[in-house]
Amino acid sequence: MVAKSDLDWSHHHATRSPGASELRETLIRDADTEDKVAVIDLQGVISGEILSEIGASLVDLVADQLERAAVEGVAAVVLKVDSPGGEVLASDEIYLLIDKFQKEHDIPVVASMGSLAASGGYYVSAPCRWIVANELTMTGSIGVIFHNYNYRGLMDKVGVRPDITKSGKLKDMASGEKSPEEVLPEERAILQGMINESFAKFKDVIRSGRNQAAELNQKDGISDGRRLAANWTEYADGRILSGQQALDLGLVDELGNFEVAFQRALKLSGLEQARLVAYQPQFRFPGFLSLLGQARAGAAAPVKVDLGLPLQSRLPEGRLYFLSPLHLR
Repeated sequence: MVAKSDLDWSHHHATRSPGASELRETLIRDADTEDKVAVIDLQGVISGEILSEIGASLVDLVADQLERAAVEGVAAVVLKVDSPGGEVLASDEIYLLIDKFQKEHDIPVVASMGSLAASGGYYVSAPCRWIVANELTMTGSIGVIFHNYNYRGLMDKVGVRPDITKSGKLKDMASGEKSPEEVLPEERAILQGMINESFAKFKDVIRSGRNQAAELNQKDGISDGRRLAANWTEYADGRILSGQQALDLGLVDELGNFEVAFQRALKLSGLEQARLVAYQPQFRFPGFLSLLGQARAGAAAPVKVDLGLPLQSRLPEGRLYFLSPLHLR
């Protein structure tokens, strides 16, 4: 069944993003009011890769959900985060989307951290007007990592040696085929420089987001939010923090669960109650047919199934990540 608001959207907002118009409004919790608070789920690894089940990336989906929330005139958004982080670029794009959404529409976004909101999971939470974490939430892990395997020793054992022709001495930098003696000092310096640049951006995002939220809260007479502790950068060394530790450092504003985040969203919006809704992508039937076709093809075209392989085996190689180190092993 198509919700009435979905029909209204299609009729009045035909020129809007096709992705936003295809989203289905789902009522999660009813209330005796027309006011709405939208929840956006951000779960799993943050990536710019296309998700086959919806035909769009996670970044595109968040963009469409925020656009739909803005046009529908929601009072607030609750960003429900349960993520170990992910790609640097994808995390930054989502951060920019949330920051722009709040500034352009004056609609507060409240981050509700689940069991895990580490590294990129914290990065996307940083611009939010308010951050709620459970005291046992695993968060922090502020830093950047470039992870690679060197398999030259294994190649030598089986008698395989690389034969490379290249245009410049750094064209094969970070190659797993190189012996340690072949790794040039310039290679490590270049990679470290990129990591340092991304790390500086991470800290700037935290500093900017938390200070901006504190200023808005002060302006609105809200005194129970947290400001960054003077020594917070001492803990930005990649370590995992509990929700309680993050609260003490001013990285989050409040301890609690999703319900606490929802009530905070109401308070920031000046409401006593609101309907809780979600804007969800619809199931793509052609994608399902594609899977069936692969299944019928047998061994020649097997259906890919996640068998619980290590996370790094499913991540694109050669990229910088805001990712918890616990999820690279």
